[in-house]
Amino acid sequence: MQARMTNIAALAPDTFKALQALGNAVKDSGLPARTRDLVHLRASQINGCGVCCDMHPRMMKRAGETDERLFAVAAWRDTPYFSDAERAALALAECVTRMADRADPVPDAVWDEAARHYDERALADLVVQISVINVWNRLNGSTRQVAGQWA
Repeated sequence: MQARMTNIAALAPDTFKALQALGNAVKDSGLPARTRDLVHLRASQINGCGVCCDMHPRMMKRAGETDERLFAVAAWRDTPYFSDAERAALALAECVTRMADRADPVPDAVWDEAARHYDERALADLVVQISVINVWNRLNGSTRQVAGQWA
């Protein structure tokens, strides 16, 4: 595989900084870092972003995430490794990532379950984090950035 162009982060460093700032701006909301990492990985899996599917598990592993959970993110519904709050965040991540796939992109049941586990500030952080990773996935995917070259 070969990238279509130089990584956008190198070509447009101000854009890169702005996206990093957006991702960092809401980190003090009370949303656990592990939950944030899980939704980043799940959205990246859905979007088929090789860069993020390579990078995020490595970063998560260094932060202490277990192999069982990393291996099971794509099948989170069928494994015992995730808390109810994490499951709610993963369900929301899937809905927000696949907004065009249904008439009601984020059903009330999904939203209400997330709101049951996260206060409004943490829920805002969660939606922003899901949105930010989707931007990164689209930048990497459309330009065919190659997994592993980020390291």
